[in-house]
Amino acid sequence: MFLPVKWLSDYIDIDLDIKKVADELSLTGSHVESIVNRAENLSKVVVGKILKIEKHPDADKLVVCQLDVKDEIIQIVTGAQNVFEGAVVPVALSGANLAGGVKIEKGELRGVESNGMLCSLEELGYDQSVISKEAKDGIYIFDEQTEIGISAIEALGLDGEIIEFEITPNRPDCLSIIGMARETSATFDIPLKLEKPQIKNEVEDISEYFESVTIETENCKRFYAKVLKDVEIKPSPLWLQNHLVAAGVRPINNIVDLTNFVMLEYGQPLHAYDLDDLKSKKIVVRQAKDDEILKTLDGEDRTLKSEDIVITDGEKAIGLAGIMGGFYSEIKPTTKRVLLEGANFDKASIRKTSKRLGLRSEASSRFEKGVDITSAKLAVQRVCELAEEIGFANVIAGEFDIYPEKVEEKKIKLRTSKVNKLIGMEFTTEEVSKILNRLFIETEVEGEELTATIPTFRLDLEIEEDLIEEIARIYGYHNIKAKPLEGSLSVGGRSELRLLERRVKNVLLSLGFNEFMTYSFVSPKNFDKLNLHEEDELRNVVKIINPLGEEYSIMRTTLTSNMMEVLSYNAHRGNLNVAGFEFGNTFIPKEGQELPTEVTKLSIGFYDLGDFYFLKEVIRRALWQIGIEKFELKRAKTEFLHPGVSAELIVEGESIGFFGEVHPIVLENYDIKKKCYVAELDFYKLLNFTKENYLFKEIPKYPSVKRDLAFIMDNEVPAYEIEKIARENGSDLLEEFKVFDIYRSETLGADKKSIAFSLIFRSLDKTLVETEVSEITDKIIKSIEDKFGATLRA
Repeated sequence: MFLPVKWLSDYIDIDLDIKKVADELSLTGSHVESIVNRAENLSKVVVGKILKIEKHPDADKLVVCQLDVKDEIIQIVTGAQNVFEGAVVPVALSGANLAGGVKIEKGELRGVESNGMLCSLEELGYDQSVISKEAKDGIYIFDEQTEIGISAIEALGLDGEIIEFEITPNRPDCLSIIGMARETSATFDIPLKLEKPQIKNEVEDISEYFESVTIETENCKRFYAKVLKDVEIKPSPLWLQNHLVAAGVRPINNIVDLTNFVMLEYGQPLHAYDLDDLKSKKIVVRQAKDDEILKTLDGEDRTLKSEDIVITDGEKAIGLAGIMGGFYSEIKPTTKRVLLEGANFDKASIRKTSKRLGLRSEASSRFEKGVDITSAKLAVQRVCELAEEIGFANVIAGEFDIYPEKVEEKKIKLRTSKVNKLIGMEFTTEEVSKILNRLFIETEVEGEELTATIPTFRLDLEIEEDLIEEIARIYGYHNIKAKPLEGSLSVGGRSELRLLERRVKNVLLSLGFNEFMTYSFVSPKNFDKLNLHEEDELRNVVKIINPLGEEYSIMRTTLTSNMMEVLSYNAHRGNLNVAGFEFGNTFIPKEGQELPTEVTKLSIGFYDLGDFYFLKEVIRRALWQIGIEKFELKRAKTEFLHPGVSAELIVEGESIGFFGEVHPIVLENYDIKKKCYVAELDFYKLLNFTKENYLFKEIPKYPSVKRDLAFIMDNEVPAYEIEKIARENGSDLLEEFKVFDIYRSETLGADKKSIAFSLIFRSLDKTLVETEVSEITDKIIKSIEDKFGATLRA
C-alpha cells in the first residue's frame, strides 16, 4: 500500500524526519518496503501560460510559443499538438532536470531559439498506469486558474514523500489512509484529526428518485445508498487527482475519482451507478443464477455461478458484488443522477468468486480480507460531503440503509498479570490501559483487570492474547529486555503405544516385510472394490469439506483398501514377493461431535511369499513379541476375504481383527491376477493384553513326547475348536498344538474333511511315561468324537 505523507498530514500533525517515521512504524508492526520522493530528480519546472503561438518558419510540425512564467516571457519551440493560446502548462526552464536524468538546456530547433521545454506528465516521472486518458497524449494542461510562476512540482503534488507498506492479511484496517493514520497516532502518541462527514444542504427526498433496496442473500451484511442529482461530469480538482496519483490510482472523472478517493481514505470500496440506467428504480442483492451473464466495466462478459453475489435493478444484474460494476450502468459523460453504494459482503464468497473468474480489483482485495461494516455509511456520506464541497452535484435528502444483523463491538477481559507473564515486563494496569487507548480501544479498569471494547474496524482482535500482542508491539519489542528461559526439564520417551509398535515392527521387518505409508483420505469407490454391502458400518465415513478431488474425499475407516491399492500397484509393475505392513489411523464418525474417533490399526499384506498358514504364523510371532501367547481363531465373516480361507482373531474373548486370503471378486476389482493375503488388527485393543517384561524361562531339562492324530469330521468344524478341546484336556502338560494337514476328497464325502494335527507334551518336573501321555490322548480323542461325531483315522 502507498501512503502519501501529504495525505497522511490531513489526519495527523507529524513534524518528524520521514526516515524516523518509517523506522518507528516498522518497529510497531507496519513493515515499510520503500520511501519514494518523486521530486528527488526534478528541478526548475514552473507553471507557465502560453501567450502566443506561431508556426515555425522551417518545420510544419513545430510551433513557436511565447510563455509567461511570471518573471519573464520566454520562447519555446514544441511539436505538441494539444497546445493553444491561453493554456497553462508545466515549463522546464533552461537548466531543468527531468525524469530519467534528462537535462534541459537552451538551444535551437531548425534555426529558432528555444529556451526550455513544455512537459508531459510522463516526462515529469509519472507512471503510464496513473496518467488519465486526457493527459496521456501531449503536454499536460493545468486548470486555467492555476497560479503562474509557481513550482509545477508543487502544483502537481510531486514534492511529498510516499511510504510503501507491506500490509499483512490480518490487518485489513491498514489498507486505508485513515487506518495508517491510526497506526501513526498510536506509534507516536499523537492525536488523530478525524471528524464525521457532514452534509450541509440536502434537497428534496430520496423516495422521489428511488424506491427500495432488498437483500435476498445472507452474504450481503449491509447495503447503504444515497442519491446525487444535477451531477456535472468533469475532471476532478487538481488536489484530488494528485492524491489519487500519489496512491497509485489513475484519475477518471470527478464521480469515479471521489469513490476511489474515499475507498483509499476509509478502506471501504464504493460504487456509483447511473441512476437513469436502473429501470425499476430498485436494488436487489441476490445470489447469481448458474450461467447468468454479466458484462463488467472492463467490457468482458462474465459467466456467473450460484455462489457469486450480484447487484440487480430487480430485472437484470448491474454489478458483480464486491468485485466490479456492470458495463451498462457505469458513470458516463451524460450522467446527471447517481446512486452511491456502500456495502459489506462475506469475505469468503468474494474471494472464491474473484479467484474463479481471475478478476481481482481494489475492491475485491479489500473485501476478501474483511471490511469494517460501519464504514459503509460513513464512506458514502463522505463522498456526498466532498461532492457538495467541490460543487458538482446536489445531495438528495434521505437514505436506504439495509442492515439485517447489527454488529456490536466485542468486549474482551484482560488481566495485567497475564500481560506481564507473556511479555516479561512489569506493566501497571494504568499503563496497559493507556497503550490500548492509544490504539482507540476503550478500556474500563476493575482492579487488576480491564474490559477492552474492540472497535469494529479491528477485525483481528478476538481473544486476550491478541490484546497482549498489541501492547507488546506498541510498547516496542526492541524495548523489552531479554530474560533467560524458565522451566523444568523432563525426560522424553515414547508412549506405550509407540513402544508396542516398535516391537511389532522389528518382528515384521525381520520376516522380510517392508513398512508402507499411505494417505488417510481415500475414495468412496474403495468400498465397492472391497465388495462391501450398502449397510456395512465401514461406509459410515467422515467427508472432507474441501477435498482435492473425488479420489481423496473421505477419511478411511479401514486400512485394507489402502493395502490392496499398494499390492495392486506393485503387481501391475511386475514386482515379485511383495510384503508389507502399515500402522495407521482409521476415522470413525462420532454422533454429536465434530471430531471423529481415531483408531490405530495394523495392516499386513503380501503375495508370492506364502499362504494362509504363513500369515497366521507371522501374526503369532508378532503377538508373541508383545506378550500375547494365547489366542483363538474362528471363521471370519468378512466380505472381502475368502469365506473358507479366513479367520477372526480373538484374545481373551475380545475380537482383535481378521486375516486371510483376499476374495477372488475383490482381486478382480483391483485387477490382481495372483492370490493375496491381508490382515487388519485393532492395535489399541492389544494394549490391554500386552506384557511389558518377559520372565526368564530355562531350557527344559526333560524330553517331550509327540503324538500325531487325524480325524474325519464335518467341513464346518473349525480347527480352533479342536485346539480348544486339546488344551482343556491336556492340562499343563500340553506344550504345543499344531495343525499340519487338512485333506478333502470324494471318498471322504462332499461335506467331510480330514484334519491332522500334532500334540507335544512335556513336564517341567520329570520325564513323562507312556501311560500318562496315553491317558491324556485318549481323553482328547473321546471328547472330539463325542462333540463333533468325528472318526479317528490314525
